[in-house]
Amino acid sequence: MNRLTTRTVLSHVVVAALSLLAFYVVIRLLVPALFDQQVARGPSQMRGAGLRATVTGAITTGALVGGLIGVGIAVVIGWLSSRRLLRPITQIRLATRHIAAGNYDATVETPTETELAELATDVNTMAERLAQIERTRVQLIADVAHEMRTPLTVIDGTLEGMIDGVIQVTPESLGELGGETRRLRRLAEDFSSLAKAQERRFDLTPEPADIAVLVAATASRLQPQFEDEGVTLAVDVPPLQAVVDPDRITQVVTNLLGNALAATDRGGWVHVTGRREAGRARIDVADSGVGLSREEVERVFERFYRARKGRASGSGIGLTISRELMRAHGGDLTARSEGPGRGATFSLWVPRRDT
Repeated sequence: MNRLTTRTVLSHVVVAALSLLAFYVVIRLLVPALFDQQVARGPSQMRGAGLRATVTGAITTGALVGGLIGVGIAVVIGWLSSRRLLRPITQIRLATRHIAAGNYDATVETPTETELAELATDVNTMAERLAQIERTRVQLIADVAHEMRTPLTVIDGTLEGMIDGVIQVTPESLGELGGETRRLRRLAEDFSSLAKAQERRFDLTPEPADIAVLVAATASRLQPQFEDEGVTLAVDVPPLQAVVDPDRITQVVTNLLGNALAATDRGGWVHVTGRREAGRARIDVADSGVGLSREEVERVFERFYRARKGRASGSGIGLTISRELMRAHGGDLTARSEGPGRGATFSLWVPRRDT
């Protein structure tokens, strides 16, 4: 039983006890006085039915007065208790209205009751998170505008130069236009994937597969990029049978390896390891790169949040999509780091298929 429930029950017990006490005191003091008053009216009140009526009348009058006093005490105590309880609830209600209207600076004072204090803390945390999401949304608009402005400027300038005859139409100039067009298309695909991730609308085609083979193929394909950047890539993954969508798992591993490469300086390393756990297959992608702070470990999977600055730039939604993909497989994607400058490890897992 939580503290608020206990206090509510105890308050009712106190009200009942005080009401009974008031009732007892009134009966104890008032009934004898009423009885003496009735007897003083005449000796006939002390015989037979007269005595019965005197006693009954005195007790009835005392019970009514005692009951009214008890009800009055209950009303006063109940009003005081409800006022003390409703004050923080009213503050929370007003704060939620302000938050719903877009005023995320609204806060609630922490009441003394533990349960209400936890509720107030949750509301304040929600307001802070919504304010953060709003800032992220504004930053997103600026980022999207920036991401689109550059290729559009190049396309517009190149086409205008071609029309004016300043730029010759050559395979090289057309290739430049194609590159900028692909950049815009990649941006659109990123946002489309994000929308699917948020609505859990991924089209998965699960089939029995060896995750080790998928990881090895992905690492082999990216190996030239690691060599160009002077980063050592090592893979040590035993056979891990699972029912997964091979293309989606490859997408996640590609994203993790790309992020690890971008966060690791020349001369560093990226290690991919795998192991069997109780009922699941796990892959760890560890690097010796820039690492993550404690706050970044919690936020790195948020939309458009860029924690690890590196050579590559993107829309900041790769990890968000990757985590949703793993959860769509019945698994998950997590991160850990010992701190900035000490590298990071991203771990994905999926339910393992018994062989």
